[in-house]
Amino acid sequence: MSPTTLSLSERIADGIVDIIRTDGLRPGDPLMSSRELAKRFEVTTPTLREALRRLEATDVIRFRHGSGTYVGDGAIRRMMHNPHAGGVDRASMLELIEARLVLEPPIAARAAEHRGEVHLGDLEAATANALVPQRGEERPALHFHVALAAAAGNALVRETVEALLHVRSSDQVAIRRSLADRDRDHTEHLEILEAVRDRDAASAQTLTRLHLEAIHDSVDRLVFTQETS
Repeated sequence: MSPTTLSLSERIADGIVDIIRTDGLRPGDPLMSSRELAKRFEVTTPTLREALRRLEATDVIRFRHGSGTYVGDGAIRRMMHNPHAGGVDRASMLELIEARLVLEPPIAARAAEHRGEVHLGDLEAATANALVPQRGEERPALHFHVALAAAAGNALVRETVEALLHVRSSDQVAIRRSLADRDRDHTEHLEILEAVRDRDAASAQTLTRLHLEAIHDSVDRLVFTQETS
């Protein structure tokens, strides 16, 4: 789509992205207020808010009630979320886990070979996520498996895993809500962490595969029971 065919809100959204890039803003950094942005683009506040909602849909910006507008992870993501994707069902949940089974075990092996101390700290901090039940659509500040991919030492590998979980966020939320044994999930994360810490690539790969297979089996049994009850 050429610039001349973009709507006003689309052009403003592009302009806000340019501000984020030009100012070197990173995820978590505050963005100027809606009033300041509206003044800068010489538009009304409702028009500016429409542009912001477009950016929120792809996680380029995030609203924090009572605090302001902040740069989201989507500002640096190159694999984009589709906010109009279909609903969640048994097949879509299992499809996501099966895709992760293809990608993540070898990524875990590479993480064991390339990880640094910062990566170990992030992984350790993220293990506690498994113990927290999913209540709304909120995502953990740092997803364990995204931190694991980051430890592989390749930014695009990390982004691929993060984008997959974001693109299929509704499925991922449903999967997390379905996990009854959070202690087991947490224990398996700790085992993967120890393999990565020990630079044991074979164990990290095997443990990640077994972990995802257990989630697959748990979701398969739970949803199948619900459908046939």
